[in-house]
Amino acid sequence: MSKPRKPKGRPISGWLILDKPVDFGSTEAVSKIKWLFKAQKCGHAGTLDPLASGMLPIALGDATKTVPYVMDGRKIYEFTVTWGEQRSTDDLEGEVIESSDKRPTEDEILALLPNYTGVINQVPPQFSAIKIAGERAYDLAREGETVEIPSREVEIYRLTLLECENENTAHFEVECGKGTYVRALARDFGRDLGCFGHISGLRRTFVAPFAEETMIPLAELVALEDIQDDEERLAALDALLIDTSEALSSLPHLIVNDDQAHRLKMGNPILVRGRDAPVEESEAYATARGKLIAIGEIGQGEFRPKRVFG
Repeated sequence: MSKPRKPKGRPISGWLILDKPVDFGSTEAVSKIKWLFKAQKCGHAGTLDPLASGMLPIALGDATKTVPYVMDGRKIYEFTVTWGEQRSTDDLEGEVIESSDKRPTEDEILALLPNYTGVINQVPPQFSAIKIAGERAYDLAREGETVEIPSREVEIYRLTLLECENENTAHFEVECGKGTYVRALARDFGRDLGCFGHISGLRRTFVAPFAEETMIPLAELVALEDIQDDEERLAALDALLIDTSEALSSLPHLIVNDDQAHRLKMGNPILVRGRDAPVEESEAYATARGKLIAIGEIGQGEFRPKRVFG
């Protein structure tokens, strides 16, 4: 009987908050980080288009189990809309499919923004990862097909006009929920204003719960490749990681002792006691000695683990 294959790489865990440069794909970024850290597992929490820059949270090792909690978090983007052209991809990459000589005034733009605040219905772009009859919309679009993509509800918490640089462009900031396409906002702004529009600049500055100052530029990581000593280089990289539990900061938190941690790691429930103990929670997380032990639920005086961490 053959022995099970040992996973390649280090069992390192944590979050790296990458400041992704323009013209660098999200999948390419994950591959680069996995190689740099010699990590066994790696994944990202929310794609950024190649033409977009900014925050790309990357999970290493056990942190990949917490990706859904970051995917569900609020995001903040700064973006520039260029008026006068609608493009097939709703950004600079696509072909011009509609054009207009009209340009909106600042007052017209400001009057439009309340219509895009709160819960709104949005049709994702033709070039998006939405699945239509089992096919990705962008694959169908590349083959020249125009598909009917159903609208869906997204939430816009805040939408601000930052600057009208000139009559051709406007710079915005948006704080939004899961599934919002900023490219679709630019497209719909242009249609409503009767002048057409597309994204000409996009930067993500926040993905809850990670703050902008936690971002690490790719160039800073690449510079560490110059360290010849493997141990020294990996130690410098590891120092940039954020603890896995930071992704769960919106959930109730239990601090457990070593005995309780051992029980949880074995998949067993533990008793939750104390005047301030949560009574019932569909999701909570437990740590011991500052390290994440488990994500689970609280009910009937017990914390029951659903996912455990090494």
